[in-house]
Amino acid sequence: MSSEKEPLFSAKNMKLITAPLGSQNPIPVQVLGICSALAVTAKLEPSIVMALSVVFVLVFANLIVSLIRNSIPSRIRIIVQLVIVAALVILVDQILKAYAYDVSQQLSVFVGLIITNCIIMGRLEAFALGNKPWPSILDGIGNAAGYGLILIIVGFVRELFGSGTLSFPGIGTLNVIPAAFYEWGYVNNGFMILPPMALIVVGIIIWVQRSRDKSLVESN
Repeated sequence: MSSEKEPLFSAKNMKLITAPLGSQNPIPVQVLGICSALAVTAKLEPSIVMALSVVFVLVFANLIVSLIRNSIPSRIRIIVQLVIVAALVILVDQILKAYAYDVSQQLSVFVGLIITNCIIMGRLEAFALGNKPWPSILDGIGNAAGYGLILIIVGFVRELFGSGTLSFPGIGTLNVIPAAFYEWGYVNNGFMILPPMALIVVGIIIWVQRSRDKSLVESN
């Protein structure tokens, strides 16, 4: 009796993408990757670039580790994973310096710190080492997208209310709040672009999500 292959986009596989966007989001639910969420979200543009960088690194790291998982000695698996992630991060860093130098300068050392991002190392350990390449790719997309979603939300809120602008890769900075508002007395909130405000915005996101999903509170 031959067993049918599981469809590439079965409900089980799609959950690997959708769950990290909501009930299993790495930042507000698992409280991972907080450092970069605080550091690079003063503007929307670096938030988007960091999100895309993490998507690239996590997807390909998951894929590579999954492909060679049966050949990695258990005692050196962490070293092997770090080498793979470091190579991908160096590639991302060089691409940013070549094609988006200004953003690369804004991100500064935080691109390099993707190497030690606990979301990436956590998914390699918890998923890629024990699963086939296709589910590992989907898991990488889901968790990186969930991480990136929070970065983009925080960057959007902080830049909009802190500077009155929104910046996009390849487009530049756009003035969003009309000049008339400033004439009527509106003032940008400089506190929004300071690091403590990133923590407050993330805290609000965590509060909203847990107030809507009571199972997250009960599980803790």
